[in-house]
Amino acid sequence: MTFLDSIIMGIVEGLTEFLPVSSTGHLILTSHLLGLKQTPFEKTFEIAIQLGAILAVVFIYKDRLIRSLELWKKLIAAFIPTGILGLALHHYIEKLFSVKVVSLMLILWGIVFILVELLHSEKEHHIEKPEEISYLKAVGIGLFQSLAMIPGTSRSGATIIGGMLLGMKRPAATEFSFLLAIPTMFAATGFELVKNSHTFSEQNLLLLLAGAITAFISAFFAVKWLLNYVKHHSFIPFGIYRIVIGLIFLLVLL
Repeated sequence: MTFLDSIIMGIVEGLTEFLPVSSTGHLILTSHLLGLKQTPFEKTFEIAIQLGAILAVVFIYKDRLIRSLELWKKLIAAFIPTGILGLALHHYIEKLFSVKVVSLMLILWGIVFILVELLHSEKEHHIEKPEEISYLKAVGIGLFQSLAMIPGTSRSGATIIGGMLLGMKRPAATEFSFLLAIPTMFAATGFELVKNSHTFSEQNLLLLLAGAITAFISAFFAVKWLLNYVKHHSFIPFGIYRIVIGLIFLLVLL
């Protein structure tokens, strides 16, 4: 991996982490296009640069995170299902990281996005702020997030869909998805860094730093854009995009 590769991967991570298109899937596909081998460092890099993206969310929501202990408690409740299932199924999930699985899940969840949006209608009583969600519904969204352990699903997409189905308005579900990424991705990134830190060279650390910085910058703009987008638009275009990109990679790369 070169520094240019790390910057490209960081940009892709930042742009796709919070859009419902699967950042892991896009990183695997981008890595394939760049000709990068799936070495232990490459796999760790793809997870560790998420730290840059999540710091962008922390920066954007820092005031709300400082003020609201209740929000933190609900985020932790939502994180619990993913934390438990992630530890239990970690070795099995690693075997699913392939272009074929990513492509199929991009298509499958693209169809789910379109169907949910066509059948879903927001009501006046639906939840307008992440802080208003109940603990039970928070755990329910956490279960939806667990589905995203399969690469190509999209963590943000699964949690947004889960939130909408559980009675949140689209902007509230989107914000809860962003915020839930904080404990989830810090845990995943920390686990990988601790597990593999002894194998890092100085060059590897510089590559991680370059990728994380570019992920932070691109994620900051992606989050700002999506927050404005969901106020007036549905996720159907993302569903169509997922289906098209999944079919392209199935036809071209396999």
